[in-house]
This record gives sequence, C-alpha cells and structure tokens, in this order.
Amino acid sequence: MLKHISAVLFDLDGTLVDSGLNFQALRAKLGWPTNVDLLTYLANLPCPDERAAAEQVIHEFEMAGAASSVWMPGAKALLELLVERGLATGIVTRNTRAAFELCKNRLAIPALEVISREDAPAKPDPEGLLMLAARFSVSPANTIYVGDYLYDLQAAKAAGMRSCLYDPKRSATFSDQADMTIRHFDELSSLVLAGY
Repeated sequence: MLKHISAVLFDLDGTLVDSGLNFQALRAKLGWPTNVDLLTYLANLPCPDERAAAEQVIHEFEMAGAASSVWMPGAKALLELLVERGLATGIVTRNTRAAFELCKNRLAIPALEVISREDAPAKPDPEGLLMLAARFSVSPANTIYVGDYLYDLQAAKAAGMRSCLYDPKRSATFSDQADMTIRHFDELSSLVLAGY
C-alpha cells in the first residue's frame, strides 16, 4: 500500500494527539445547533461582534485542549521513523497555529511542516494538503493523508491523495471511504518498514 509514497501527512487532533475535545459541549456552550460544522458556522455569522466573541470561546477551548494533549499510542514513534527514513512528513490541521505550537511544545513534536487554519481553508477543502505537497515538491498521487474524521478522507480524495483512516475502536461509520484503515500506528510503521 505504501509503495511509491514520497510523503505522509497527518491530521493532528484525534489522530496524532488526543486533546479531549468535546465539540458537542462547545456547540452547546455557544448555543449553536448540534450538527453544524463549527468553522463554517462561525464564518457565516452575520454580526462581527458575535463572530469575535465566538472566536474567543473557540480559541480558549482549543488552547485548553492543547494544554492537556497526549500522544496517541505509537504516534510519536511513527513520526520519528518517517523522519529517520527520509519521508517528507507534515501536518495539516483545522487547529490554529497557537494551539498547535502549545501542543508541539508540550509533547515535543518533531520539527515538521505544518498547515493550520490560518494558512489555508479548513478541511474538507483540499488546499492545505495540496500546499504541503507542493512545499515538499511531491505529487499528490505519491502522498498519503492520515486522519480520524470524514473531512480528512474527503480532503485527501479531493487532493488526489491516498487516505488512511485512524480508527482505533473501529467505530467510524464512514470507513468505507478510506483507502486503508488502521487501529494502531504500529500498523503504519510496519507498512513503512515493509518498503515504501
């Protein structure tokens, strides 16, 4: 599966790290409908003052999550292996740069290229994935994107990349949309070692 792969890109929250983010609780705190995409709903708020207030609530929520984040099992070892093997490795996240930096400092995340939501439209828009592939000078067809949510799979498909769903509980209802699914990062490590 990983033959001819030149780059491995990752989502952050729910994939590489667990920040314990409860998005339903955040929607309830904001008084927003339970099924809306937070960033899309935020962008469409007509009142600038309401939007600014909501942005602050979301910022505090993300920063609190980053401050308590922990590695997903096997994620740090996988990143270190990819860097050691010379594969271009980066992160495309819907998080802010500030939340990522806090998480990076807390967990000693290796120095990787990162696209945050300040850099490109949020997933499922593929622009961030394509930006990072271009930065690495690799073809999207030779890139795999690893994430835990439907938006990750949709972004990868729209970017012309292969998708890998991280689904440790095998509970995702959208797993059929992934090119491959793993329950633990050791599985991806084994595929890398088997020869990319």
